[in-house]
Amino acid sequence: MYDYIKGELVSKNYPYIVVECASIGYSILTNRRNIMALPELGNSVKIYTKLIHKEDSMTLCGFHQKEDRVIFDILTSVSGVGVKMGLALLDEFTSAELIGAVISEDYKLISRAKGIGQKLAQKIILELKDKLTKTEINAEIIQAKSENAVVSKETLKEVQTILISLGYTQKETDFALENTQDKVSIDDTQELLREALSLLSNG
Repeated sequence: MYDYIKGELVSKNYPYIVVECASIGYSILTNRRNIMALPELGNSVKIYTKLIHKEDSMTLCGFHQKEDRVIFDILTSVSGVGVKMGLALLDEFTSAELIGAVISEDYKLISRAKGIGQKLAQKIILELKDKLTKTEINAEIIQAKSENAVVSKETLKEVQTILISLGYTQKETDFALENTQDKVSIDDTQELLREALSLLSNG
Protein backbone atom coordinates (compact mmCIF):
# COMPACT_ATOMS: atom_id res chain seq x y z
CA MET A 1 0.00 0.00 0.00
CA TYR A 2 2.80 2.41 0.90
CA ASP A 3 6.09 2.09 -0.98
CA TYR A 4 7.81 4.81 0.99
CA ILE A 5 7.06 7.87 3.08
CA LYS A 6 9.11 11.04 2.64
CA GLY A 7 8.77 13.84 5.11
CA GLU A 8 10.09 15.44 8.29
CA LEU A 9 11.49 13.23 11.02
CA VAL A 10 9.74 14.41 14.19
CA SER A 11 10.40 11.58 16.65
CA LYS A 12 12.93 8.79 17.29
CA ASN A 13 11.56 6.91 20.28
CA TYR A 14 12.64 3.26 19.90
CA PRO A 15 11.10 1.08 18.57
CA TYR A 16 9.07 3.73 16.73
CA ILE A 17 9.85 6.77 14.64
CA VAL A 18 7.35 9.38 13.48
CA VAL A 19 7.57 10.96 10.03
CA GLU A 20 5.28 13.88 9.21
CA CYS A 21 4.11 14.09 5.62
CA ALA A 22 1.35 16.43 4.37
CA SER A 23 0.36 17.25 7.96
CA ILE A 24 -0.02 13.55 8.84
CA GLY A 25 2.31 11.91 11.36
CA TYR A 26 3.10 8.29 10.49
CA SER A 27 4.16 6.08 13.42
CA ILE A 28 6.61 3.54 12.01
CA LEU A 29 7.97 0.45 13.76
CA THR A 30 11.68 -0.14 13.15
CA ASN A 31 14.89 -1.27 14.85
CA ARG A 32 17.93 0.37 16.42
CA ARG A 33 20.13 0.01 13.34
CA ASN A 34 17.64 1.99 11.24
CA ILE A 35 17.21 4.64 13.92
CA MET A 36 20.97 5.11 14.22
CA ALA A 37 21.22 5.65 10.45
CA LEU A 38 18.68 8.50 10.52
CA PRO A 39 19.57 12.20 10.73
CA GLU A 40 18.65 14.55 13.57
CA LEU A 41 15.02 15.47 14.20
CA GLY A 42 13.65 18.11 11.84
CA ASN A 43 15.47 16.73 8.81
CA SER A 44 13.81 15.25 5.75
CA VAL A 45 13.89 11.46 5.50
CA LYS A 46 12.72 8.79 3.09
CA ILE A 47 11.55 5.59 4.77
CA TYR A 48 10.73 2.43 2.81
CA THR A 49 7.65 0.93 4.39
CA LYS A 50 5.78 -2.33 4.76
CA LEU A 51 2.20 -2.43 6.07
CA ILE A 52 1.50 -5.49 8.18
CA HIS A 53 -2.27 -6.09 8.31
CA LYS A 54 -3.64 -8.57 10.84
CA GLU A 55 -7.17 -9.23 12.03
CA ASP A 56 -6.79 -7.09 15.14
CA SER A 57 -4.06 -4.61 14.17
CA MET A 58 -2.18 -2.77 11.47
CA THR A 59 1.53 -2.01 11.82
CA LEU A 60 3.65 0.13 9.54
CA CYS A 61 7.26 -1.08 9.50
CA GLY A 62 10.00 1.11 8.09
CA PHE A 63 13.52 0.78 6.73
CA HIS A 64 16.23 3.25 5.83
CA GLN A 65 17.34 1.16 2.84
CA LYS A 66 15.00 -0.57 0.42
CA GLU A 67 17.06 -3.79 0.33
CA ASP A 68 16.34 -4.19 4.04
CA ARG A 69 12.62 -4.17 3.28
CA VAL A 70 13.06 -6.87 0.64
CA ILE A 71 15.01 -9.05 3.08
CA PHE A 72 12.39 -8.36 5.76
CA ASP A 73 9.61 -9.49 3.38
CA ILE A 74 11.44 -12.73 2.68
CA LEU A 75 12.26 -13.33 6.34
CA THR A 76 8.68 -12.84 7.49
CA SER A 77 7.43 -15.23 4.80
CA VAL A 78 9.35 -18.00 6.56
CA SER A 79 7.16 -19.95 8.99
CA GLY A 80 8.25 -19.09 12.52
CA VAL A 81 9.67 -15.66 11.68
CA GLY A 82 7.40 -12.81 12.71
CA VAL A 83 7.72 -9.03 12.50
CA LYS A 84 9.75 -8.66 15.69
CA MET A 85 12.12 -11.46 14.74
CA GLY A 86 12.58 -10.07 11.23
CA LEU A 87 13.44 -6.65 12.64
CA ALA A 88 15.76 -8.26 15.20
CA LEU A 89 17.68 -10.11 12.48
CA LEU A 90 18.13 -6.88 10.52
CA ASP A 91 19.27 -5.22 13.74
CA GLU A 92 21.89 -7.90 14.33
CA PHE A 93 23.11 -8.00 10.72
CA THR A 94 23.29 -5.64 7.77
CA SER A 95 21.67 -6.90 4.57
CA ALA A 96 25.11 -7.69 3.12
CA GLU A 97 26.12 -9.62 6.25
CA LEU A 98 22.88 -11.59 6.31
CA ILE A 99 23.06 -12.41 2.61
CA GLY A 100 26.71 -13.38 3.05
CA ALA A 101 25.77 -15.79 5.83
CA VAL A 102 23.05 -17.25 3.61
CA ILE A 103 25.39 -17.70 0.65
CA SER A 104 27.99 -19.43 2.83
CA GLU A 105 25.19 -21.37 4.60
CA ASP A 106 26.52 -20.23 7.98
CA TYR A 107 23.51 -21.14 10.10
CA LYS A 108 25.56 -20.89 13.28
CA LEU A 109 26.18 -17.20 12.63
CA ILE A 110 22.51 -16.50 11.94
CA SER A 111 21.49 -18.39 15.08
CA ARG A 112 23.39 -15.83 17.17
CA ALA A 113 20.47 -13.44 16.69
CA LYS A 114 18.05 -13.33 19.60
CA GLY A 115 15.29 -15.93 19.33
CA ILE A 116 16.83 -17.77 16.36
CA GLY A 117 17.63 -21.45 16.89
CA GLN A 118 19.79 -23.50 14.56
CA LYS A 119 16.84 -25.24 12.87
CA LEU A 120 15.14 -21.93 12.12
CA ALA A 121 18.45 -20.48 10.91
CA GLN A 122 18.79 -23.37 8.46
CA LYS A 123 15.24 -22.82 7.25
CA ILE A 124 15.91 -19.10 6.72
CA ILE A 125 19.01 -19.96 4.67
CA LEU A 126 17.09 -22.34 2.41
CA GLU A 127 14.24 -19.91 1.69
CA LEU A 128 16.30 -16.73 1.50
CA LYS A 129 18.88 -18.26 -0.83
CA ASP A 130 16.18 -19.61 -3.14
CA LYS A 131 14.40 -16.28 -3.44
CA LEU A 132 17.60 -14.27 -3.93
CA THR A 133 19.01 -16.46 -6.67
CA LYS A 134 15.93 -17.38 -8.71
CA THR A 135 15.95 -14.19 -10.82
CA GLU A 136 16.88 -14.80 -14.44
CA ILE A 137 19.27 -12.24 -15.93
CA ASN A 138 18.89 -11.66 -19.64
CA ALA A 139 21.50 -8.93 -20.02
CA GLU A 140 25.17 -9.68 -20.47
CA ILE A 141 27.19 -9.72 -17.26
CA ILE A 142 29.42 -6.75 -16.62
CA GLN A 143 32.99 -7.69 -17.43
CA ALA A 144 36.07 -6.57 -15.52
CA LYS A 145 36.91 -3.01 -16.56
CA SER A 146 40.54 -2.85 -15.48
CA GLU A 147 43.58 -5.05 -14.95
CA ASN A 148 43.25 -4.49 -11.19
CA ALA A 149 39.86 -6.22 -10.95
CA VAL A 150 40.10 -9.59 -9.21
CA VAL A 151 36.44 -10.62 -9.25
CA SER A 152 35.40 -13.50 -11.46
CA LYS A 153 32.51 -13.61 -13.90
CA GLU A 154 30.73 -16.03 -11.56
CA THR A 155 30.95 -13.58 -8.63
CA LEU A 156 29.74 -10.70 -10.78
CA LYS A 157 26.82 -12.82 -11.97
CA GLU A 158 25.87 -13.83 -8.42
CA VAL A 159 25.95 -10.27 -7.10
CA GLN A 160 24.05 -9.00 -10.12
CA THR A 161 21.31 -11.58 -9.51
CA ILE A 162 21.06 -10.66 -5.83
CA LEU A 163 20.89 -6.91 -6.52
CA ILE A 164 18.08 -7.33 -9.03
CA SER A 165 16.26 -9.63 -6.60
CA LEU A 166 16.53 -6.79 -4.06
CA GLY A 167 14.64 -4.48 -6.42
CA TYR A 168 17.43 -2.56 -8.11
CA THR A 169 17.13 -1.92 -11.83
CA GLN A 170 19.47 -3.35 -14.45
CA LYS A 171 20.93 0.13 -14.93
CA GLU A 172 21.55 0.61 -11.20
CA THR A 173 23.06 -2.85 -10.92
CA ASP A 174 25.40 -2.37 -13.87
CA PHE A 175 26.50 1.01 -12.50
CA ALA A 176 27.23 -0.46 -9.07
CA LEU A 177 29.27 -3.36 -10.45
CA GLU A 178 31.21 -1.18 -12.85
CA ASN A 179 32.21 1.16 -10.03
CA THR A 180 32.94 -1.29 -7.23
CA GLN A 181 34.74 -4.27 -8.74
CA ASP A 182 38.11 -2.49 -8.44
CA LYS A 183 37.50 -1.78 -4.73
CA VAL A 184 37.57 -5.39 -3.53
CA SER A 185 40.85 -7.17 -2.92
CA ILE A 186 39.52 -10.73 -3.13
CA ASP A 187 37.13 -12.62 -5.37
CA ASP A 188 34.32 -12.79 -2.83
CA THR A 189 30.58 -12.36 -3.31
CA GLN A 190 29.96 -10.85 0.12
CA GLU A 191 32.72 -8.25 -0.26
CA LEU A 192 31.52 -7.14 -3.69
CA LEU A 193 27.90 -7.11 -2.52
CA ARG A 194 28.80 -4.96 0.49
CA GLU A 195 30.57 -2.41 -1.72
CA ALA A 196 27.74 -2.38 -4.28
CA LEU A 197 25.04 -1.90 -1.64
CA SER A 198 27.05 0.86 -0.02
CA LEU A 199 27.34 2.70 -3.34
CA LEU A 200 23.65 2.26 -4.18
CA SER A 201 22.52 3.30 -0.70
CA ASN A 202 24.53 6.52 -0.87
CA GLY A 203 23.65 7.27 -4.46
